[in-house]
Amino acid sequence: MRIDLGGKTIVSTNRAMRLLETSHPPTYYIPMEDFETGTFLATAKTSFCEFKGMARYYDVIMGVKKATQGAWAYPSPAKGYEMLKHHVAVYAHLMDACYVNDEQVLAQEGDFYGGWITSNIVGPFKGGHGTWGW
Repeated sequence: MRIDLGGKTIVSTNRAMRLLETSHPPTYYIPMEDFETGTFLATAKTSFCEFKGMARYYDVIMGVKKATQGAWAYPSPAKGYEMLKHHVAVYAHLMDACYVNDEQVLAQEGDFYGGWITSNIVGPFKGGHGTWGW
């Protein structure tokens, strides 16, 4: 996995976790410690997932570039999702580029879901117009 923002690589790791949910392309959760220091600034935004629990959002910053609420994490994940603690997921459409095995991903449609689409992932997926509540 590699993520670029502000003309720099903010993370390059092989420790990402791939999470699959119904009607979604994969979402990748990466250990926060693998990112460049100072990459995240906590925001006041939260959301709730009935499976994973309460999410907290972060601005993602590199140099002068800021992706507002470009990442989220589950600081106290629900039972069964404890492995997400200390990991963060990033919205691909807000980064300069995101890669899985050197393939640049496409972002899942919409501004809520954070799936990453590679050439071997086939939809349809939630996120586009009229797909809420599938």
